[in-house]
Amino acid sequence: MISAEFMAKLGEGTLATLYMTIFTTIFGYVVGLPCGIVLSLTGKGGLKENKVIYRIFDIIVNLIRSVPFLILIIVLMPYTKKIVGQSYGTKATLVPLVVCAAPFIARIVENSLREVDDGVVEAARAMGADTFTIVTKVLLVEAKTSLLDGATLAIGTILGYSAMAGIVGGGGLGDIATRYGYYRFDPGKMWITVVLLVILVNILQAIGINVSKKTDKRRV
Repeated sequence: MISAEFMAKLGEGTLATLYMTIFTTIFGYVVGLPCGIVLSLTGKGGLKENKVIYRIFDIIVNLIRSVPFLILIIVLMPYTKKIVGQSYGTKATLVPLVVCAAPFIARIVENSLREVDDGVVEAARAMGADTFTIVTKVLLVEAKTSLLDGATLAIGTILGYSAMAGIVGGGGLGDIATRYGYYRFDPGKMWITVVLLVILVNILQAIGINVSKKTDKRRV
């Protein structure tokens, strides 16, 4: 039987999960977007091809992405406590979430910008556009639909990571599923949180796909 107290916990957990997902996505793009642009510009065939700079960013991105998220949470605990004043809970989970999301987003941005037709870039260069103008007025604009598709994918992945953090007291629906479902041997409550997570992912992805379709001239 589901009590009113548990329903209230579900409400709090849902809000906490959305908070972690939205906050992480925003700050993940604050870090990941510039990194993705650098990777695109300095990579092979890029506007500012530079093997050394590309290699440095490529190694950092691959290194962080290769670390399992749960391990990353544990490794970052001492630094998380210094940054937010605690090593567990919703706020503490934001630090490893952003660290994990940023390189993932950087790779998405890099791939999206690489999809832009070289002819469009060359036309802009022929008209005397500098690198900053090409990035802001050509690459990001032309790759807008792909970037939005990538953002939709990133949001779903980040939400999944936020739920995973519940295993180590990260807060949100994952924490509720662990404490009220797993540790108390109540599969019913666990499945309720799972269904809520699935619903949240589908709602966020539906919104992202809808926005992406409206910006895609090919789908009009």
